[in-house]
Amino acid sequence: AMAAGGRAAELAELSHYVVARPIYSEPASRRRTSGGRCSRKRAFQIAKSFLPILEWLPNYRVKEWLISDIISGLSTGLVATLQGLAYALLVAVPVGYGLYSAFFPILTYFFLGTSRHISVGPFPVVSLMVGSVVLSMAPDENFLIEGSNATGINGTGALIDTESRDAQRVLIASTLTFLVGILQVIFGVLQIGFIVRYLADPLVGGFTTAAAFQVLVSQLKIVLNVSTKNYNGVLSIIYTLVETFEKIGTTNVADLIAGLLTIFVCMVVKEVNDRFKHKIPIPIPIEVIVTIVATGISYAANLEKKYNAGIVKSIPRGFLPPEPPNVSLFSQMIAASFSIAIVAYAIAVSVGKVYATKYDYAIDGNQEFIAFGFSNIFSGAFSCFVATTALSRTAVQESTGGKTQCVILSTILIAYLLLNTTFRHFSSQSVLAAVVIANLKGMFMQVFDVPRLWRQNKVDAMIWVFTCIASIILGLDLGLLAGLLFGLLTVVLRVQFPSWGGFGNIPGTDIYKKVKDYKNVIEPEGVKILKFSSPIFYANIDGLKSSLKSTVGFDAVKVYNKRLKALRKIQKLVKKGKLKATKNGIISEPGINNEAFETDEEPEDNQDLQVPTKEVEIQVDWNSELPVKVNIPKVPIHSLILDFGAVTFLDIVAVRSIKTIIKEFERIDVRVYFASYQDNLISQLERSAFFDDTVRKDIFFLTVHDAVLYIRNQMAYSDNQDPIFEKVRISSCIGTLYLIVTDGVFFNVSVILLLEPVTISCGDGFSNFRCYMTNISCLV
Repeated sequence: AMAAGGRAAELAELSHYVVARPIYSEPASRRRTSGGRCSRKRAFQIAKSFLPILEWLPNYRVKEWLISDIISGLSTGLVATLQGLAYALLVAVPVGYGLYSAFFPILTYFFLGTSRHISVGPFPVVSLMVGSVVLSMAPDENFLIEGSNATGINGTGALIDTESRDAQRVLIASTLTFLVGILQVIFGVLQIGFIVRYLADPLVGGFTTAAAFQVLVSQLKIVLNVSTKNYNGVLSIIYTLVETFEKIGTTNVADLIAGLLTIFVCMVVKEVNDRFKHKIPIPIPIEVIVTIVATGISYAANLEKKYNAGIVKSIPRGFLPPEPPNVSLFSQMIAASFSIAIVAYAIAVSVGKVYATKYDYAIDGNQEFIAFGFSNIFSGAFSCFVATTALSRTAVQESTGGKTQCVILSTILIAYLLLNTTFRHFSSQSVLAAVVIANLKGMFMQVFDVPRLWRQNKVDAMIWVFTCIASIILGLDLGLLAGLLFGLLTVVLRVQFPSWGGFGNIPGTDIYKKVKDYKNVIEPEGVKILKFSSPIFYANIDGLKSSLKSTVGFDAVKVYNKRLKALRKIQKLVKKGKLKATKNGIISEPGINNEAFETDEEPEDNQDLQVPTKEVEIQVDWNSELPVKVNIPKVPIHSLILDFGAVTFLDIVAVRSIKTIIKEFERIDVRVYFASYQDNLISQLERSAFFDDTVRKDIFFLTVHDAVLYIRNQMAYSDNQDPIFEKVRISSCIGTLYLIVTDGVFFNVSVILLLEPVTISCGDGFSNFRCYMTNISCLV
């Protein structure tokens, strides 16, 4: 029992701490640090940061990782091949170019990328953004011709030169990819990878959900095999949806059945993969399986001739030679390329960080910009469209045991490009479109994040909903810009109207909490403490002033103006003899009708009258009953503390305004102090000429408690002083004069005989001392 009691006492002792230290104000000295030096090691680190392969390849564990990488390369290669075909439909280019886009980007990312697990290639959202640019710059209407040379028919029945159209669209897509790569390299070199931080998770969630809806609508007409115009721009998705349902009567039944079966089977098998991922060693590659089965059925049943089903006919063999981009198109696509570059980078880095955290290695944001930039420049020369990554494809690569970027993936793609004779004529377009739709499930499930966001943070939920709706109505590029601006607006509003409140002390501690939120806190007598939780700048300085008035309970300028008004009236009445001014106050002469008691009819305003108090040499106790009817707000405090713990910066408007606030309160005998300031604020204030003879650094304290203790000491010292005898006039006296100092030490001065009257000022040689006479005997 004794041991238990001793243990409890020890634990109780450890749950408390006592700190004894001086009261700290702004320190006079600061530490300085010196920079580092360049070295060979540093140069080698820079080289490895630019070529990350130098970091992980020498440490490659051949026996442990090679087999896993081969298996992962086989599985991921099959999925990437199929997705490349499917996503080419989103870009509005022949599906064969999707194979190139799944192959070329990984060749450069293998050397330059910092993620070991992401699968580089097409992604539906980015592909759709590229497709929007392609359709706007090369619509069907630009290739209408007359005569028998036409090889295609659009929804209006007009003849279209599809060969020229497809060639132009491929050129636009590859040129856009090249430009996106250039922008990404520039962003990486300039070290502005931080730009992706402005794409908050709610914004990305709303944007990708809207993009998934756009993808669904664009692929729906392929599943139905319904011909519509290629709309682009604002409300394009609405127009496409309306026209699709207007022509739904022309739906090809064979394509519809194939598409619906593909969607159903893919979603069921994907659900099985998710639920039993710990029991299934390798996820079932259902996309590859259904595509092979559908191709076999299409070949055996001859669906193209019997049922007029849509069949892929343009998958080429081998590679096309590299071609330079059409630089003259850059000016028409620069705005879209900027948003595509950012979105593609954001998706890749967000996916890469998931697996980097899981396997304990780092992702370099700026190097990722450079890696994807060079990948897009390289692949753009080979008629590819913009590459990023896909979570589903990356999950396959990681779950099948992939440890590094798999070069085996490239081998699989090459083999498919060379040996795709079966798929060349019998791959079903509706099946490929259905595969794309089935892969949108994860993005559509993000809708269920909105209720959770609303409970956690209503502003984030509003960003999600606004971005989603804007991207659906305005299009992906304008929608992303609108969502970004809306998100920045919410930040500005939150900074412009931050949280604030009066703070009080938890008795017996140095802890200060908001008075409204805590019951047991006590505000120090005569002291108000305000914490303003935001940087202070031109947009929210009025908010600081408003919160200041609410905290102290009065307007300092109004109090000063009212006092001046009362002093003027009192001064006039003193001159008329109706009031008598003494050292202790003001006395009204009895029996005299006091005109000072007339009603104050002057309008109340907050304008500074700019009349110095020194003009009126009358001492007035402003908290007592005044002999004039001037409505003067009471000032129940003598000190104000501004807690700047959450203030990260001040602009010049804020500095000037704060200095004005100090002077306004000083004029009504309220001292202003600052506490818990950031270190950089003092430097900002010095550069802004904030400090002078009246505003000194000693009003800045490291903590709120330091400021409170300082104020208590000052008030205790002031209460012990005699307010009357500031000067002593001695006439021919013998005695002793004592000067009392704040620390209790007495200085003794003997005065033997003074033949002439003299005046001894307490401030002579000693600041803030008071003089007292004792044992004085005067000669007549």
